[in-house]
Amino acid sequence: MPKRRTVERARAAKRAGKSASTQAGEFVREQIREIRRGKHGARSPQQAIAIGLSEARRAGVNLPPPRKGRTKKSMRKSAEYAYEAGQRKRTPKRRPRVSRAVSRVLEKEPRSTVSRGALSRHAKAAAARRKRAGQVTPAAPSRKKKTAARRPAPARKSPARRPGPARKQAARRPARTIKSATRRVAAATKSATNRLTGPSAAERAAARKAVQARKRGSSKRRTR
Repeated sequence: MPKRRTVERARAAKRAGKSASTQAGEFVREQIREIRRGKHGARSPQQAIAIGLSEARRAGVNLPPPRKGRTKKSMRKSAEYAYEAGQRKRTPKRRPRVSRAVSRVLEKEPRSTVSRGALSRHAKAAAARRKRAGQVTPAAPSRKKKTAARRPAPARKSPARRPGPARKQAARRPARTIKSATRRVAAATKSATNRLTGPSAAERAAARKAVQARKRGSSKRRTR
């Protein structure tokens, strides 16, 4: 049976409008605390979490059982039974012998399965599975140019306030002002226009003169 303090915390989370999984997290936290204190053990972190979720469903948390195909059939049936008992849809049967047998089995299980390292490995593995399944998608990179306002805080600092190597690099890099941005836009527009319309007659004549001058200079060097 969960403690009264755990039930009160879950009810407070429900009044605050938090999700059912957040409410059930109080029961999972209590199970982890009891295993660490030596009341009983767990075969794996998944088993400790499953015990906490089962107690949350029996206590009335509106946490539906997992869908078909997500877990084993026996686990899904157990979750459905606990959920219906918590929602007052069925009256649970009292089986003292089964309860004592389960308690004796759990007492022999190890306590190290809910250590910080074990829970960390379990969380990382679960996140990796969600990522492979496509439930977590990386954010699309932004194509907008970073202006002074969009740049991170260290890039907006003056060169005098930065450390040595960063100060030198910032001093060499030209400042991005409105004038420089305007010049870049004008240059890009001019190059695009030239690609569409082609060079003018004056530009073609200047290009021919430059080629001839280079040829004359190369021929003079050869004769010498």
